[in-house]
Parts: sequence; C-alpha cells; structure tokens
Amino acid sequence: MNLADRLAARRATDESSDHSHDASVHTDDGPVGDPLQDFWAPPTPTLSAVPSLTNSPAPAAAPVTKAARRTSREPAIGAASRSRARFVDPFAPIKRNVHAAILDTLGPTLYDARMDDEELATRVRQTLQTVIEAEDALLSTADRNRITNEVADEILGYGPLEPFLRDKDITEIMVNGADQIYVERAGRIHPVAAAFTDEQHLRRTIDKIVGAIGRRVDEASPMVDARLPDGSRVNAVISPVALDGAMLTIRKFATEPFTIQDLIGFGTVTAPVANLLSACVRGRMNILISGGTGSGKTTTLNVVSSFVPEDERIVTIEDAAELQLHQEHVVRMESRPSNIEGRGEITARDLVRNALRMRPDRIIVGEVRDGAALDMLQAMNTGHDGSLTTLHANSPRDALSRLETMVLMAGVDLPSRAIREQAASALDLIVHQSRLRDGTRRITHITEVTGMESDVITLQDLFTFDYHAGVDEHGSFRGTLISTGIRPMFLQRLADQGIPAPADLFADRR
Repeated sequence: MNLADRLAARRATDESSDHSHDASVHTDDGPVGDPLQDFWAPPTPTLSAVPSLTNSPAPAAAPVTKAARRTSREPAIGAASRSRARFVDPFAPIKRNVHAAILDTLGPTLYDARMDDEELATRVRQTLQTVIEAEDALLSTADRNRITNEVADEILGYGPLEPFLRDKDITEIMVNGADQIYVERAGRIHPVAAAFTDEQHLRRTIDKIVGAIGRRVDEASPMVDARLPDGSRVNAVISPVALDGAMLTIRKFATEPFTIQDLIGFGTVTAPVANLLSACVRGRMNILISGGTGSGKTTTLNVVSSFVPEDERIVTIEDAAELQLHQEHVVRMESRPSNIEGRGEITARDLVRNALRMRPDRIIVGEVRDGAALDMLQAMNTGHDGSLTTLHANSPRDALSRLETMVLMAGVDLPSRAIREQAASALDLIVHQSRLRDGTRRITHITEVTGMESDVITLQDLFTFDYHAGVDEHGSFRGTLISTGIRPMFLQRLADQGIPAPADLFADRR
C-alpha cells in the first residue's frame, strides 16, 4: 500500500471513529488528564534494538503539528528517535487497567515506611501477577513478563529509565525530551529505543527523583542537581529554559567503587604512577585533580582518597554526595540550595569554613567551583596538609588560572600575585585527566607545583601521556604515561617521612 492509500485509509478510520465514539474515548495522543496515561508508552526493547530507518514499518499518518514540523527538519538519528513516541503500545490498555488495579489493591501499602524496598517489590510483583491473570486477554508468557516488569518499574522506580539504571555497563543516561534517550556505554554515546509517554510523564519522573531528597524544580527554578539513592548524579532542566522538552542527565555511580587496580586495568594510570600517587597521599601532599567534564575526575579522586591511612579523620564536602570512602572515620557534608523563599542556602564555602572547626586530618572537596577555592587554599596553608579536590580545566596551567578566577569570586579584594602565592604555597601536585577521542579516560599529566618566579607559578611535568604512540586498528590510543626524566622536588620530603620512591621511576622514557 502506497502513502496515498494509507492516508485515505486513515481518514476513513478517523471518520468512522468520530461517529462511533463520544469525546471521552482515548485518542492516539493518550487520554488527556488521565493519570494512568504513562502506560501508553512505546514498548521498551533491549538496549541493542535501535530501530532501522529502512526496515521499520511506516507509522500511520498523524495530523501535522508544530512539533511534527520541527522534528521533520532534524537529522536522521534525531528524527528516528523522536518518531518512536508515535508508535502505539499494543498493551497500553492492559497496563492502564493493571496499574489501576494495583493502586486499588495495595493502596497505602505502597507508602508504608515500615516495609523495606525488597519486601515492597515482592508484594507488588505478586499482586501484578494476580491482576494480570485476572485480565481477560490472551497473553504469552513473554508478554506477561513484559507487562509485569514495565508496570513494576513505573511503580517502584523511574519507568523507562529502569533497564538502563540496572545495566552496569552503562555509565550515563541522557534524556532530551520525552521521546529521545541516549546512553553512554564503553565511553561512546548511543541512542536507545525507549521513550516516555509524553512530557508530563517525564516531568513526573523528574519530580519523583528530586522530591526524594527534598529539592524542587519548577518554572521559577528550572534547573536542579540531585542524586539517586545509589549515589548516581542527576541534573534536570525544564521549561522555560529547556526549549524542546525537559532534559535529564544521570551520571551513574558504580555500586562497588573502582579501585586503583581497576584504573590500572582500564589504562587510566600505570602501576608505577599509581605507586607514586599512593606515596604522595601518605606523605600528606596537597593534590588537585583537574580535567574536563566527564573525564573521570571524581572517580580518580575516590581512588586516590583510598590511600589515606585508616587512622585519620576525613571530612568530605560535596555539592552532590558521590564519594565512597571505605575508611572508618569519615564525616560527610553536602551543600544545600536555597528554599522557595530564597533562604536556607548552605554553600560549599560555608562547609569548608565549618570543616576547619571539626578537627580534620584531611579535607576532601568534591569539586571547587566558586569562592570556596579561597577557603580551600587557606586550609591547605594553615596546617591541613594532605587535602584533595577537583576542578574543571583543560590543562594543569589552565587549572591554576581557573583557581585564581574562583578565588576572586569570593569577593575578597586580593591582588593576583597574592592569590598566586597562596596557590603556589598550598598545592604540591596537579593530576590532569582527559577523556580521549576513543572514549577512554586517561591521566595525561602528573605535574609538580614548584613555586613562583616573578608573577608566574612554576610547574614541571613529571609524567605525560604519550600521544606519539598513535592509535591501533580499532582507533584506540596505544600511548601511556611516560616519565619526562625530571626528578620532583618533593622526593626529599617523602624520604624525610620514611616514604621511599624508586629512583628509576623518573628516568626519561621519551
């Protein structure tokens, strides 16, 4: 059947429907205002099932809307992703009925604080099976399992996101509007065949995530940072800032935190450099980990923090709690945004100042972004050696420039030279990390801060990534960290504390 025939058949069907149904009947756009319309969503296939532009059956023609005109002008991948939302789920009516029956059957049990998550999940799934069996519909075992899983995911979790949250190989989930979801796997981003029912379904999911930790997102405050119970970091943006629908980005956090052996296995760092970092942490050197967005700074910070001795008191400060330290004496603090009246904000700077009164052996700041940089430098310069933090930057030198800029954000009128002297005195080592073109995260610089010359902070690279090694047949970088042949000035400091470093570690490998 050609396109003209399909359009004619569709018009005939629509006219017939207009005469045989009243206005309360559901349309292809889902029942307006129906709280159960979430289950009109398209089927959620496996992660590898990305629909083909040539082999997929053509959807029935729909009225041309403003959104349709916009998406028709988008690139092929975006168009394919958005068109998925127009495929009607054949099990939508059954799922609506099942969902309503679950609410009627369990009712307040769904919100019983005395019931743990595992017990609630078991209860919901048992009830789902009973309700589905009562449905007067011919369903295969696979269909029953699919309906059970999708309704359970909606009630117990975050709907269409749940399969990706459970997949340990996925590190990031990106939702660009209700009908476009991407995931990052092995450092590469791929579209997936999953979608929310509509914008309201996506907004309800966002509200569910941020409401669980006492935060809000609305037109007055359309951007919010949050976290999932497992520690995964969440950022949500809604209208009017988000022009094409709400956006949700989830950076998953490993259930079991990576160890230094994991980073060596990934090629992020070499074993000799890992031993050097361990010695520097035990030697109470102040370390700044820099890198771009998604380069793995927090993961490296978490691993490097594991070198802190067990008998030390560690105070951590984060905007969204992500660090997973296994030492016994760890005190964690998290900043807080203002409430709807604009009151009650607690900044990272407030927490750094407060941490100085908590008798810390180490202060670890998840990321310095603002005036907290000044308080962090002052802490490092007033006896709190061994502090660790991260910062967004493109290179070790750029990290110092950004640090200077953030100190100025504290509102203190300090000359540039005074700020640089503070930084040169406070910092001992910069570990710079990058996400390379092949998707891998690699430490590319181990750089020592050696002091000041005139108005410039002096640096010397101890190890750099060997880009000259090129790439293999798969496009993966062959290079690794190699020594520049420069012996660091801090070696004597480590030796004075009885922490040896192999003499041949710094032999020139270039």
